[in-house]
Amino acid sequence: MLFLCIIWGFNFVIMKQGNGVFPPVLFAAYRFLLGAIVLFGLTFFKKIPLPGKRELKWYILCGLLQTTYFNIAVQISLNYISAGLTSVLTYSMPLFLSLMAHYFIPGEKLTTRKTGGILIGVLGLFLAMDIQFGETIWAPILALSSAITWALSSFIFKTKLQGCDTVQFTTWQMAAGAVGLFLYSFSFEHGQSHWSLMAVVYLLYSGILASALAFVIWSHILSKMKASKASISLLIVPVVGTLSGALFLKENLNAIALLGVILVLSGVWLVNTTGTARITLHLLTGKKNKC
Repeated sequence: MLFLCIIWGFNFVIMKQGNGVFPPVLFAAYRFLLGAIVLFGLTFFKKIPLPGKRELKWYILCGLLQTTYFNIAVQISLNYISAGLTSVLTYSMPLFLSLMAHYFIPGEKLTTRKTGGILIGVLGLFLAMDIQFGETIWAPILALSSAITWALSSFIFKTKLQGCDTVQFTTWQMAAGAVGLFLYSFSFEHGQSHWSLMAVVYLLYSGILASALAFVIWSHILSKMKASKASISLLIVPVVGTLSGALFLKENLNAIALLGVILVLSGVWLVNTTGTARITLHLLTGKKNKC
C-alpha cells in the first residue's frame, strides 16, 4: 500500500515535468494508451473474457469521466498551480463520494462524524486554494472538478458494476478514456512534442507504473483489505505529492498551505473512519453499545 501511494504521489511531479515536453492532454493520452496496452496484454494472459454490452456502456462512461475529463482537468491545472495543491484537491474525492452515497446508496447515510469531516475538509480546501488563487481562481476549481468526476465514476462503479472483474473494468475504461484524450488533444491542442530520453522516462513511469501497475496493485489491495482501510491509506498520496513538489520542484510550502493540507486530510480521514469514536467511547466508559 505504501509503495502504491509513493507511485501515485510522485506521479504529480512526473506529470508536471511531462507537461514541459508534451502538450498536457496529449501526454495523458500517451500515458493511458500505454497503460491500456499493458493491461490488454494482462487480460490476454489471464484469459479474461470480453465485457458484455451492459458492462461495456458503463465502462465507456467511467472512462470518459475518470480518465478523459479527470486528466484533462488535472493536466491543465498543473500548468497554473503547484503539483502539491493539485494532488490535495484531486484526492478530496472521498468527500464528494460520501455526499453521493448519502443520498443515493441505502445504508450509507451521513453521520455527525462524517458531516464534520466534510466541513473540515471543505475548510481545508479553501485555505489551501486561497494561498495560490491570484488571478487563476479557475485553475483550483478545475482541479477540484476532477475530484468530483472521479467520485461520480466511483459511484457508478459501486451502484452499477458490483461483481465485475476489476482488471477488465480498468482495462476498458482506460482504453475508452485514452481515445477521448486523443480526440481532445487533436481538436484543441497545438503544441509540439519534444521527444528525448527523459520524455520516454516520464511516459514509462506514468503509463506503466502509475497507470497499469498501480491499478493492478490497487485491485489486489482491495481484494485483500477492507475498502475503508484501503481508502484511509490513500491519504498518504497527496502528502507524498505535496512533499515531492516541495523537494523536487522547489514549490512553496508555507504554514497556511500546510494547515489547509492537514485539514483536508483530517476531513477525509473522519469521513472514512466512522465508528472509531463509538468504539473508543465504549472502551473508555465500559458501557455496551445498544446500536
